[in-house]
Amino acid sequence: MIELQPLNVIPNQADLLVTHEAIHPFVHRTPVLTNRSIDRMAGAKLYFKCENFQRIGAFKMRGGASAALRFTPAERLRGLATHSSGNHAQAVARAAQELGVPAYIVMPHDAPRVKIAAVEGYGATIFYCNNTPRERQQALDSVVERTGAAFIHPFDDYGVIAGQATAGMELIEDTSVVLDCIITPVGGGGLLAGTALAARYFSVKAQVYGAEPEAVDDAARSLVSGKIEINESNVTVADGLRTNLGERTFAVIHRYVPKIFLVSEQEIVAAMRLIWERMKIIVEPSCAVPLAAVLRYPEEFAEKEVGIILTGGNVDVDKLPF
Repeated sequence: MIELQPLNVIPNQADLLVTHEAIHPFVHRTPVLTNRSIDRMAGAKLYFKCENFQRIGAFKMRGGASAALRFTPAERLRGLATHSSGNHAQAVARAAQELGVPAYIVMPHDAPRVKIAAVEGYGATIFYCNNTPRERQQALDSVVERTGAAFIHPFDDYGVIAGQATAGMELIEDTSVVLDCIITPVGGGGLLAGTALAARYFSVKAQVYGAEPEAVDDAARSLVSGKIEINESNVTVADGLRTNLGERTFAVIHRYVPKIFLVSEQEIVAAMRLIWERMKIIVEPSCAVPLAAVLRYPEEFAEKEVGIILTGGNVDVDKLPF
């Protein structure tokens, strides 16, 4: 097992390469799929990096493994801790299970039941809280104080960002054409920041964009204002994108991402259904936001080679939005 060094600055090309090698035993190299009928609807050629097939059902496994490997064995022995509504919680729980150490996860009471069940299945101890940033942090601080566990931030951590970058690295390498652009969802910004770094270091010309629900448009507003903006409400069908940007993710996104596209709730649900129906794969609402953006802004993507990262498939099939 490769032990990684802590990252205190924006990861460079060498950091991403060694991270990709180190997390290899913890993740799948997910496929890149295409669909001609969706291409015709979009007026572009789309390449879908299917992280819904990733271990724990989401790209978050990459960042969780990357961050966990940056603690010393002695630090990990006291356990790994985080707060998350779902996919990152599963990633930390699974990484802890693989490493043979405890996991302590703070989750909101209203987290999707399918994600709570998965975290429990990986052997983690769950602590519940109300779904506000303040109460999540208070509960996490209490857990860390009592256990001495090492905290893995869901996104605002350069180790996590480096891990998420590996999805973009693989997309660039496994696509037979030179991509014009790559588009990812943005919540806390770990994947978008990581993908922007992957494109900077490993792509010939790909420009990276974000896609976000209109109902929680803090990242788009932050890009315009030049400072981190906060949402007054977090009500969106895309439950994985309710979080605001962090200082580290914003620093990368502000530097390397020129635009974040906004889409409506109806467009997200329609894109999610389209992927289910045409591609025959399961994706969660957050996952469909980039495709919704491509379909809403055809003039931005016409005739282009477009990479899309499908972020996860952990959806409660008893509560589908369509």
